[in-house]
Amino acid sequence: MLGKLTNKINTAIILALLFIPGCDCCKEPPFEATPYELEIPSLFPPMDIPADNPMTVEGVELGRHLFWEKGLSLDYTISCGSCHAPDASFSDPDQFSDGVNGAIGTRNASAIINLGWSNTFFWDGRALTLEDQVRDPVEHPLEMNVAWEVVEDRLQNDDFSVDYPQMFWDAFGEEVITEDLAVKAIAQFMRTMISSDSKFDRFKRGETSLTDIESMGYQLFLREGGDPENVPGGEFGADCFHCHGEAGLQFSDYLFHNNGLDASFENDPGRFDVTGWPLDSGLFKTPTLRNVALSAPFMHDGRFETLEEVIEHYNSGGVPSSTIDTFMKYTTGGLQLAPVQKEALIAFLHTLTDTTFTNNPDFQDPF
Repeated sequence: MLGKLTNKINTAIILALLFIPGCDCCKEPPFEATPYELEIPSLFPPMDIPADNPMTVEGVELGRHLFWEKGLSLDYTISCGSCHAPDASFSDPDQFSDGVNGAIGTRNASAIINLGWSNTFFWDGRALTLEDQVRDPVEHPLEMNVAWEVVEDRLQNDDFSVDYPQMFWDAFGEEVITEDLAVKAIAQFMRTMISSDSKFDRFKRGETSLTDIESMGYQLFLREGGDPENVPGGEFGADCFHCHGEAGLQFSDYLFHNNGLDASFENDPGRFDVTGWPLDSGLFKTPTLRNVALSAPFMHDGRFETLEEVIEHYNSGGVPSSTIDTFMKYTTGGLQLAPVQKEALIAFLHTLTDTTFTNNPDFQDPF
């Protein structure tokens, strides 16, 4: 009898403990996603990952699905990937992108490539984080044109081909889908979109050599323009490196320049719309030259269809204006490159093509 009484007492004690307020005995184990091991290529600088958005395997996979999810647009017709095609280095081969309901954008869609190293986003730099860059197109009236509240409700309740509530739980441990979690996931995915296997990358790693004409183009790329008899420091070069330097192998300074496209800026004031400073009129962010041979058309408004046109723009000197960049010092006379030099420069630019990046299955449409 004493033994049975003791067992009853022990059972009662255990049951009582289980229901003590604040007791963790019957709670689920703490949420824990799988850390994503981001591999930084050799010769690249470290990537700054926001402390409030650490990368996880589950977050990246969710972000990939959301990047290609057409439910993020008003009429379910376009996704982020619609304007950032893989074979165009995740840019738009059209001059301007098609939004919902026949809307047309006003700037060419920039290539998504190595954005984890950029400190501003969009041609005018209006977003300071990759998360904010992701946030903008969904509600933009010329793009996806849908309120984030609607997107949240759709992802939470609509019958998609994937279980988004489960994917958000797996990535963030949250049952309620929010705008902030969605943009964090897409930003995680975009930080994985790293290009580092072009011929030039392999050349820098000592794995291959440049041809004679590619090497000539590389030297032109690195040299100051102008006749040394007329221009201090002139080296008869192409003067590319100031804005598109190879430091960190990014081929962009991620700064803003007026590169002599127009004499006035009524159609698109560029950076001025963000800062309100007159000296920012006509300034646009320097795009990376990585995969430039795949990402036509060129410039913020897609005005040039070929690399030959781009080279000729700089060779001619561009158009003088009140805010033209000091690096555009040949607005009278231009660089005066010979035809063989222009050919060599284009040959070098082709060494920056990385089809391993554009064909990477981890970046393709999962649906």
